Amino acid sequence: MEYQYYVCDVFTDTAFGGNQLAVLPNATGLTTTQMQQIAREFNYSETTFVFPATQGHTKKIRIFTPTREVPFAGHPNIGTAFVLATIGDLGAAQQITFEERAGLVEIALNENSNSIFCELKAPEQFSLGETLEVATIAKALSIPEEAIVSETHLPQLASVGLPFIMVELNSLKALQSAKPNLDGFQVILDQGIMPDIHMYLRNNDAFDLRTRMFAPFDGVPEDPATGSANCALTALLTHYNQKASGQFAYTIAQGVEMGRPSVLKSRAEKRDGQVRNTWIGGDSVMSCKGVIYVD
Repeated sequence: MEYQYYVCDVFTDTAFGGNQLAVLPNATGLTTTQMQQIAREFNYSETTFVFPATQGHTKKIRIFTPTREVPFAGHPNIGTAFVLATIGDLGAAQQITFEERAGLVEIALNENSNSIFCELKAPEQFSLGETLEVATIAKALSIPEEAIVSETHLPQLASVGLPFIMVELNSLKALQSAKPNLDGFQVILDQGIMPDIHMYLRNNDAFDLRTRMFAPFDGVPEDPATGSANCALTALLTHYNQKASGQFAYTIAQGVEMGRPSVLKSRAEKRDGQVRNTWIGGDSVMSCKGVIYVD
């Protein structure tokens, strides 16, 4: 069987920047095993498979890393919406809804003469999980313990559909020098926690935040742009903001250290001390298309 695929770069307006994504716009007939094999073949952070909707919405989407299926992810949603809009599968729709394991993902499309900016609304309410010891995280990231900031929060799980360990760092040097220590990641995994670690630095130039994300046990040693993690980070920072209500927005840089610079635009709504909704969006660029053969 032959299946058409497209590859796009997500969270960038420049070719060969951002985060690569493979999209199969018509995956009907593929088994779970075949989808996992295809995702491993592309070996991008994620690959998406598009099916007809089963709940009356726009499309059903399944998302795979090179090692497992995930219930939700940011750049696969943004990129899939972009690809489907570009090839004409969405008509003139400006608001679509994808059906996913994590729930319904609403995406707004804003098309202009040069690009299609897509913004998703997180499918789940913000939630906090357990905290981890600074020493454990420092070992996993190959950085000194004093590089980790714990005044606002300890390293902590946070999620709006997919959990990440959030870690604040105190300098650009610490962010740039971090590298995965697999023995340290194994210690976290042995605690029953998937060690997908999202580091961030509060910034004061053109970007509000600079981030990096390591997920080696998901087959992603480093991710150039992680929409779901930065969406959860936005919710986390909004949660800890002293203001009880308001709108909070961030411009985020990621992927710089990999040579694939990405720009993510996030925002959150807070009412009466509770984070109600979070969004993340960005541009995408088409890079190639082709056919993959499946027995």
